[in-house]
Amino acid sequence: MNQNRTSNALDKPVAMVVGATSKWQSDGRNTKLVHGQALDDSHMPVGMRWGIGGAVAQKFAREGFFVVLTSRAKANAAALEAAIREQGGACMTVELDLVSHQSITDAFATIRRDAGDPDVLVYNAGYLEGRDLPPGKELLEHIPVEMFETAQHIASRGPFLIAKEALPAMRKKGEGSFLISNNAKSLRGSKRLTGESLYYPRVLMRTLAQVLTEEYSEHGVHVANVVIDGLIDSPGTRSLPLAEEHPDRLINPIKIAEAFYYLHTQDRSCWTHELQLTPFSTKPSY
Repeated sequence: MNQNRTSNALDKPVAMVVGATSKWQSDGRNTKLVHGQALDDSHMPVGMRWGIGGAVAQKFAREGFFVVLTSRAKANAAALEAAIREQGGACMTVELDLVSHQSITDAFATIRRDAGDPDVLVYNAGYLEGRDLPPGKELLEHIPVEMFETAQHIASRGPFLIAKEALPAMRKKGEGSFLISNNAKSLRGSKRLTGESLYYPRVLMRTLAQVLTEEYSEHGVHVANVVIDGLIDSPGTRSLPLAEEHPDRLINPIKIAEAFYYLHTQDRSCWTHELQLTPFSTKPSY
């Protein structure tokens, strides 16, 4: 047993989830923005209450991983951490602000000390910048520079900095998974519509995944871009008019988590490098 890993005392394999909570969780920023208040999530299965990040964290914990949850504030992940422990899993929460290079460096120092280098990293960071712009402000000329910078931090600079911290250890070990949670806006450049986040920087996120695939696959590191092509079921989205009228358009985050685990466990003779998940009732985005 490695006594230096005080939080991961059993030396379990480490799964790190960047963006472990959802802006659409019961008290998430999008939920409060759209609905004007926090919502009750007691009627929802525990695996669905925190979106993709929470479902992925719970899945890997059930599979025997020590899970590292990251959030800008530890309090945001407190309920998720408690749920994982109640299910018999092991985890810790580390504060990490993707806008700050120093925050990322400090977070990884803590993770290496208390858990160990990640064997699998799921980059699931999201943002709502753009959603609060009123109708008639769709054109680029109306996008505040600060809003664009936030989108860039999360969609391209953030994963670049996270990759620089995580991939060297995976390369030296000759194995590991670096998986990116993305959306359909990453498939091609498209204008922002009213009520949407500023998503076109997501194209750069997909490009980075393609670059890292070329650079690190030969070193045994599995890199994949996962295109979540639809509305993810969560407390905030389930209460939207579209979801209430067409519940079959919602994507179950528990099933998304199973897809991420499948990618991590794929045999290296047949790796998938881009996976698109679309509800049966809608046409896939291209």
